[in-house]
Amino acid sequence: MKEIRFFYAPGLPECEELPADEAAHCLRVLRLQSGDEIRLTDGRGNFYRAEITTVSGKRCLFSVKECMPHAREWNGVLRLAVAPTKNMDRMEWLAEKATEIGFDELTFLDCRYSERKVVKTERIEKILISAMKQSHKAFKPRLGEMEDFRRFVTRPFTGQKFIAHCYDEADIVGAGKDAAEKCMDGGKPFLLSEMDARADALVLVGPEGDFSVDEVRLALANGFRSISLGRSRLRTETAALVAVHLMHVCHAL
Repeated sequence: MKEIRFFYAPGLPECEELPADEAAHCLRVLRLQSGDEIRLTDGRGNFYRAEITTVSGKRCLFSVKECMPHAREWNGVLRLAVAPTKNMDRMEWLAEKATEIGFDELTFLDCRYSERKVVKTERIEKILISAMKQSHKAFKPRLGEMEDFRRFVTRPFTGQKFIAHCYDEADIVGAGKDAAEKCMDGGKPFLLSEMDARADALVLVGPEGDFSVDEVRLALANGFRSISLGRSRLRTETAALVAVHLMHVCHAL
């Protein structure tokens, strides 16, 4: 059976033409022609069955044959906010794998100990689109611009808010023996045991040097809860992917 190719067409249903980069891949790389069938996603929850109608220069027009609304594969809105690493290849890997698993929003944080203060989101956006198509997802994760940590944690968010850090909870809030007995890592409960599958979720992951103590305290003062991602000490991108995976497992239908 001939493989059906997926393309991103955010202008649907009004615009029945592939964006320039999608058209280039369709025509120049895959060498598809008029009459070939393709699959499309608008990134907002709909798949489309379509047929290429016109190939003219660098343009590729199509006709939609069927719209196929796709239900979410998880409950609620799953958000990740992470301090980017100095090596952006690691963040690109995270964006790809997190999209394959399934989540809704990615934001980069500028923290006190951040190794990188500027992120070019154009490259990450392309990776999100590619991973969405490759994994046959109907929803494209939203990508936020780099945000100051303090400004971000004081904004209102619906649902549950968590912060993953490496400090002992007693050093942050003076947790007592009862908290320590139920802990998995320094007085902090495991993320999966704390989540409510009926509510939206947001997890913060810090830089390689961790959040500062003041940043953790500020987050807690604004309704975030300290959590553990397991007993192992994880690198930033690994911790972030574990957080996405745990959110997805908890909220999967």
